[in-house]
Order: sequence, then structure tokens, then C-alpha cells
Amino acid sequence: MDNVSIRDLRNHGGEVVKRVEHGETVCITRDGRGVAELRPLENPRFTLPVILSRFRDLPPMDPAALRRDIDEVLDSSI
Repeated sequence: MDNVSIRDLRNHGGEVVKRVEHGETVCITRDGRGVAELRPLENPRFTLPVILSRFRDLPPMDPAALRRDIDEVLDSSI
């Protein structure tokens, strides 16, 4: 873990955040002592059972009604 002073964070915040986006954890320091930590957030991982359960919870779709709704919004003469 790399240390970054508050001053460097203020002056180069975009670069520090980019490092964190790429997986690095950064310790923010004030007067040489650590006060905070920036780390990447975990990306939610969707497993197949989770995805399937979400699709099962969707209401049934009427293709004809969907087509009518689309036709009302879009100009088909374009």
C-alpha cells in the first residue's frame, strides 16, 4: 500500500483515484501518519441463479402491446 499526503491528494486527486480504480489501495496521510484509506470497491458479481431469479420476477410481456407502445413513441416514417 502506497502513502499519499493530503496535499498530494488535493493536488493530484484524479491521478490517485485512477490508481485506485486500477486496483491499488492508497493510505492518506496527514503529518506523516495514516488517517484514511482509499481502496477499490468490490464489483457485484452476478451468478447465474441470481440472474435467473431476477428474470423470473419480471412481469409477463405482451409483444403486441409492446409494439403498439413503440409505434406511439417512434415515427416509423423515418
